[in-house]
Order: sequence, then structure tokens, then C-alpha cells
Amino acid sequence: MKTEFEKEGFSISTDKSKLQLNVIHGYLKRSYWAQDIEFDLVKKSVENSFCFGVYHNETQIGFARLITDYSRFAYLADVFILEEFRGKGLSKWLMKKIIDAPELKTVKGWLLKTSDAHGLYKKFGFVSPKSPEKIMEFSRK
Repeated sequence: MKTEFEKEGFSISTDKSKLQLNVIHGYLKRSYWAQDIEFDLVKKSVENSFCFGVYHNETQIGFARLITDYSRFAYLADVFILEEFRGKGLSKWLMKKIIDAPELKTVKGWLLKTSDAHGLYKKFGFVSPKSPEKIMEFSRK
């Protein structure tokens, strides 16, 4: 199901055909969490995720993706609004649409990693793990 929302000249869409991979790649390759990521890896991650694009007119200005089974678990990743469009409430609007997405209504377990946006995510119920000793991670170098 493809969903679209509009507000004051901006829109959010889950239609992958609207995504502008050059914009997504351009932002991510300069981000602290995906620095120097290759275009093909961005493309593959988009193909295998539930994605939300944020647009001003027809130009993509933001993005978020969820790695999910659509039933119990979702990992929120690669969330951004381009700098020149920040301060307009777009990240809050995007998060609201993600949390309220009908496709994710049964998802109970949500995770994300952030170094600088704790305040945003706390507004939507994200907290530090209650039992961090139960969480493990593995990273390839």
C-alpha cells in the first residue's frame, strides 16, 4: 500500500518510485553514520526497506526507512531532513506518520541508533533500553 500526506507545500510518501536515490545517497555519504557509503549499497537498502520520502514540490528533501517484518519488529534508520528545510517541524511530522503507519500497527518492538537526535525520538516514545544487558551487537570492520 502506498500512502501520501500533504501539508503546506510539503508531502510525505511511501511510494518508492518517487524516491530520488541521488538525494538520499548524497546525504548519507556525508552523514556520521554512513560516511562514504557506496551508491549501490544505498539502492539495495532502499529496495529492502519500508521507506518514507519527504518532498517539497517534487524535490526530495527528507527520508527515513524501516527494516521490518511488518508484524513485530522495526528498526528505524537513515532519517534526515536536508539542512535548508529544518526548523519547519518536518522531522516531527515524518516521525508521526511513521509511528502511525497502518502497515506498522502491530509492531511492538522498535529500535534505532542516534548520536544527536535523542530529543526528537523521545517525543515519540523512544527511550534508552531498559535492559541494555540484553542487547548485543555485532559490527563488521
